[in-house]
Amino acid sequence: MLSSIPLQLGGAELFPIVALVLLAIAVVTVWQMVVITDATEKKALTVLGEYRKLLEPGIAFVPPFVSATHTFDMRTQTLDVPRQEAITRDNSPVTADAVVYIKVMDAKKAYLEVDNYKRAVSNLAQTTLRAVLGDMELDDTLNKRQEINAKIRKELDEPTDEWGIRVESVEVREVNPSKDVQQAMEQQTSAERRRRAMILEAQGERRSAVEEAQGEKQSNIIRAQGEKQSQILEAQGDAISTVLRAKSAEAMGERAVIERGMETLEEIGKGESTKFVLPQELTSLVGRYGKHLTGSDVQTDGESALEGLDFDDETREMLGLDDIEKILGQIDQEAEVDVEEMEEQAQAVKSGKETADIRDPDEVIEEMDNEFNTDE
Repeated sequence: MLSSIPLQLGGAELFPIVALVLLAIAVVTVWQMVVITDATEKKALTVLGEYRKLLEPGIAFVPPFVSATHTFDMRTQTLDVPRQEAITRDNSPVTADAVVYIKVMDAKKAYLEVDNYKRAVSNLAQTTLRAVLGDMELDDTLNKRQEINAKIRKELDEPTDEWGIRVESVEVREVNPSKDVQQAMEQQTSAERRRRAMILEAQGERRSAVEEAQGEKQSNIIRAQGEKQSQILEAQGDAISTVLRAKSAEAMGERAVIERGMETLEEIGKGESTKFVLPQELTSLVGRYGKHLTGSDVQTDGESALEGLDFDDETREMLGLDDIEKILGQIDQEAEVDVEEMEEQAQAVKSGKETADIRDPDEVIEEMDNEFNTDE
């Protein structure tokens, strides 16, 4: 009886421990059975190493202790492609890096067909980047960025499709030639800029010379026209002055005859005779002399008894007095300079167009002489 009491007491003490162990096992079992999948993920389920299915977002129950899950992010992911060195087709070294945007389209393939899809895509992108740059010339690698992106993406599409991965975009961030090539390019650019500056300067000097010659030619034409007009006016003035001097001399001669005749009449008047006979010529001369003395015409019964002081028709026609206003108007018209036409020609020269044809001054003067002789 005494020996059985300790055994009973020992069993009572072991029960709580066993219960705690069983409870812990139950909790772990439930924990192993329940799998929660996020909304942005999918999980590949394997039981005893065998692929079973993909777990969709939400809660799922799996066999405990013998199950395993592998998580795949179903969102677009970014992979940085490390900087790569390549030799272009024209043997110029360049370095470039890129960014690849991928998305898991089939988690089963991504689990079964490739060990690590991110590392696999990154390595494939590196080799493809070097290959694409090697098939292009240096200038194309620097200028045709979109073409490089398209080629890399095309090269990545086929193998990544077998892995259940889609390459959404490829962006080459930088393509840098070597330092020696950069220095050579900078020198080439500087030389090109200097060449363009010299060309622009030469063009400016040429246009300036053309405009200066244009203005000088116009000035010569205007000056020649002015000299010709001055000669015409001077000749007209000399002709008028000659006729006036002749008229004046004629008038002075008639005046001398009249004065002599008046003296004769005075002597005759001192005689005893009461009748005198005067020559008709002396009477005419006296009338004309009276006209010169009064400076106006004498009206008799509404008719002019004496002629005016104006030149007669024959003298006016000889002098061309009636055509003076017409000649002066033609001279003013010919002396006008078409300012708008000169401005248009200057603008044409500035814009690099062919310069307007300008007639030679000698031809213009010769044409004016011919017109003047024809009018005469």
